[in-house]
Amino acid sequence: MIELVKYVFLGFVQGITEPIPVSSSGHLVLFEHFFGLQISGLSFEVLVNFASLLAVLYIYRADLIQLTTNSVSYLFASDKTESMKKDFYFVVYLIVATIPAGIIGILFQDQIAAVFKGVKVIGFTLIITGIALWFIRNLKGRKDDGELTLKDSILIGLSQAVALIPGISRSGATIVSAMALGTKRETALRFSFFLYIPVSVGGMILSLSDLIHDPRIGELFLPYTLAFIASLIASYFSLKWFINIMKQGKLGYFSIYCFVVGTAVVLFG
Repeated sequence: MIELVKYVFLGFVQGITEPIPVSSSGHLVLFEHFFGLQISGLSFEVLVNFASLLAVLYIYRADLIQLTTNSVSYLFASDKTESMKKDFYFVVYLIVATIPAGIIGILFQDQIAAVFKGVKVIGFTLIITGIALWFIRNLKGRKDDGELTLKDSILIGLSQAVALIPGISRSGATIVSAMALGTKRETALRFSFFLYIPVSVGGMILSLSDLIHDPRIGELFLPYTLAFIASLIASYFSLKWFINIMKQGKLGYFSIYCFVVGTAVVLFG
């Protein structure tokens, strides 16, 4: 029973922290460290991340259907509308922005993990995340989906690659860079979470073999399933809450949180 509670708790933590700019992977490491919780291997983290992906897909399902439909129509329709063009290039820029993190992750993920390891590193990177969020907390931006540029997508993609460092929030890094480039809050949020889709799917595909061939898969089926459900539910409500926070322009709350937690980890970790 204690083992089940541990998995459900960590699944809940991952689900709550994945959508918001506080680094879900960093929080998993911190909780494992300070509460003596230990889960070996990447299959657990990939699985609960996939649960978060399903929550993102469900919440943004209408937007994703529109993007897909308009992009396909733009390629094949003889009468191309401005809406088709806008959505087509939005998808193109999403693909471009996915490339830096994909290449760097495949080539250097192990080296990054080896260099940036330890609880105190996460403390420092949380502080960095907090400072970045503080600087853009009041920005409103003027660019909407149709005004993004190739340069914007490359820079946002590079910021997502920076988030491969433990403790740097992926959503925080991409939202900060997008807003610093002048995008509206809603556009920054949508672009950030649509970028999460290929990252999560790619991670799941790469780890699928490890998950299937895990010698403890039978033993772990129930705790993994419960953790998956906990992450799915927590991610859904956390993302809905974060969307509301973004509309109100209250990113400063997350900045203060990252700075306080990061400082405490550096001092006492």
